[in-house]
Amino acid sequence: MNKFTVKDGTEIYFKDLGAGQPIFFHHGWPLSSDDWDAQMMFFLNQGYRVIAHDRRGHGRSTQTFKGNDMDTYATDVAELTEFLDLKDAIHVGHSTGGGEAIRYAAQYGKDRVAKVVLISAITPYMIADDRNPEGVPLSVFDDIRDNTLNNRQQFYHDLTVPFYGYNREGANVKKGIQDNWWRQGMMGGIKAHYDCIKVFSETDFTEDLKSVEIPVLVLHGDDDQIVPYATTAVKAAELLKNGKLIIYKGLSHGMPTTDADTINKDILEFVQA
Repeated sequence: MNKFTVKDGTEIYFKDLGAGQPIFFHHGWPLSSDDWDAQMMFFLNQGYRVIAHDRRGHGRSTQTFKGNDMDTYATDVAELTEFLDLKDAIHVGHSTGGGEAIRYAAQYGKDRVAKVVLISAITPYMIADDRNPEGVPLSVFDDIRDNTLNNRQQFYHDLTVPFYGYNREGANVKKGIQDNWWRQGMMGGIKAHYDCIKVFSETDFTEDLKSVEIPVLVLHGDDDQIVPYATTAVKAAELLKNGKLIIYKGLSHGMPTTDADTINKDILEFVQA
């Protein structure tokens, strides 16, 4: 197993396959690098070097009780990408991973990052407050906290239904996809997952988005029941200097898995442009 130890002693598990221009994938909460199987195989077969890590506290990385914050997540990525000597890299982030990708690009990406892709991302800011009245109410995240703390095993199963749009009429429900989501979630540490709820709900990425000058592709489904597109993707694209926005009709939060062919094609077109 590939593991890299960052400065505070945390072991970060990662996959590194192929050669060519690197594409680095950042997963969402509470998952792991395994959530990128469809993308890693596709881009590997297209001649790219593909890398994905398990964020600290997630998957096969150390089940951390500290450092579960966005600045530390980005620092971990910076240490790993320096260790792997990644340059001219494409960074692709899903959900919480989108925040991690843009924070890394903004703070550490100079001379290393060529482009960024944000998929169903939490950027720029999720929670409803005076600055963001159209955001998601704090009570929603308090409920996620309560369920993660007291009902994690069942909650992680139940959450797959809106995550993949399986509660919609005519949905092609695949139990294997649900089971794989649950498997990944239960591999991680409860403390890190609990802490990360505050991270993905309350971190403000406005300045990160405004400061990045490289091309950024923003992809979101208009039926995302986890991260509403109007308060995230639309606003993120407006903040970017060099952004491109694609909204997919009827697609869910988990569209990189359920609609991998569509997502992969659009990412490839962006990467090759």
